[in-house]
Amino acid sequence: MEKIFTERAHLMCPHMQFGIAVSIDAPFDIERIKETFNTLSENHPFLRAVIGHDETDNSYYYDVTDCSKISLTVNEDALTALDSPELIAEYERLIGYDWDVTEEGLLKAAAWPVQGMTAVLLVFHHLLADGRGALDLAEEVAGIYTGNASPAPVTEKLISSPHDFPAGSELPFISRLLVERANKNWAKEGNEALSYQRYHEYADSFTKNDKVSISVSETGEEDVSRMAEECREHSVTVNDYLMAKMFREEGTDKVIIAKDLRDSLKCYNAGALGNYSTAFSIELKKKPEDTWKIAQEVHKKVRRTLSDPKALYLVLQCYASLTPEILDASFMAATGGFDSKSAAFIGKMFFGFDSPKGYSITNLGKTENRSICDAFFIPPASPAIRKTAGVLTVNGKMTVCISERDLNC
Repeated sequence: MEKIFTERAHLMCPHMQFGIAVSIDAPFDIERIKETFNTLSENHPFLRAVIGHDETDNSYYYDVTDCSKISLTVNEDALTALDSPELIAEYERLIGYDWDVTEEGLLKAAAWPVQGMTAVLLVFHHLLADGRGALDLAEEVAGIYTGNASPAPVTEKLISSPHDFPAGSELPFISRLLVERANKNWAKEGNEALSYQRYHEYADSFTKNDKVSISVSETGEEDVSRMAEECREHSVTVNDYLMAKMFREEGTDKVIIAKDLRDSLKCYNAGALGNYSTAFSIELKKKPEDTWKIAQEVHKKVRRTLSDPKALYLVLQCYASLTPEILDASFMAATGGFDSKSAAFIGKMFFGFDSPKGYSITNLGKTENRSICDAFFIPPASPAIRKTAGVLTVNGKMTVCISERDLNC
């Protein structure tokens, strides 16, 4: 049984869903679609799980059952393109309420015919996977459906204690003091633990009034190749360049990015679902006017963080060190739904839940896949974030999907 540890920050927080849409190079076949998802659930225990609760220690765990918990909708009306309004509308419908993860599964899927092929939308709860894991699962779906791959079952093994983190990644002094103070203040307040059902009622109302728009843009193979070549000439990565554009175009001083940690976590089993990533922010208060110069500054700061375990693992170490009940209450306390100064402090100062001003990029990188013709990644719309870019490059073509919060609603 896998218990929720660092993932607890994703448990009682709304808008923790995100998606991947793929067009699979095979004709639309309803029975084959159903068989594919049955095979998928057999391969991954978390696709047969809901979230269970142990009252003895107020812990949550992945309650794996004997049957698939995937919600699958098959539509026979053809889409004109993968990013058609019908697919975006289905995604918006599926994230338009707060999923009760104690009753519902952690993956919802839909399929359509599209241009002689098969379109599949996968919508994940963040408790199921991070972006890299979601892409792996989408490629697994495509491989099973086309018969080009036969993935084997895999056991999920999550981060379960601070011992899973590498040496030298302990909390820095100031962060440790803030976390310890919050934990002590929570104990002094004598708060009752926030129940999941109380959170769920609050979050469901919040989500229905928290509007997020989705837009998709594509960059063709020639332009992607040209961009990559220019990045090499300026000694930056494509992601550095995309971040520089966000800094300049949005006029922000900080951009948050995600980083996959699979290569450095001993607990990870290849192909497993779960969260094995972290996030960190890059700040530039004084920015050059030239985008390439901004990209070079970004590159230096990113490299510095990646080489410093304390900086790279800061967010995960905070999750691991905070009293779990503070994580549970941080969103509601920061937005006025739960009376706790310690949880409100964490929700506001650590996560920014009280004011969605953040900007972020999650780049899933590039992949070559003969089973997939087209794909895009829809990033999560965290309550702290105003605008997020989800980037995915498949078979040479880059697609950027923007999730942007309407602050006027």
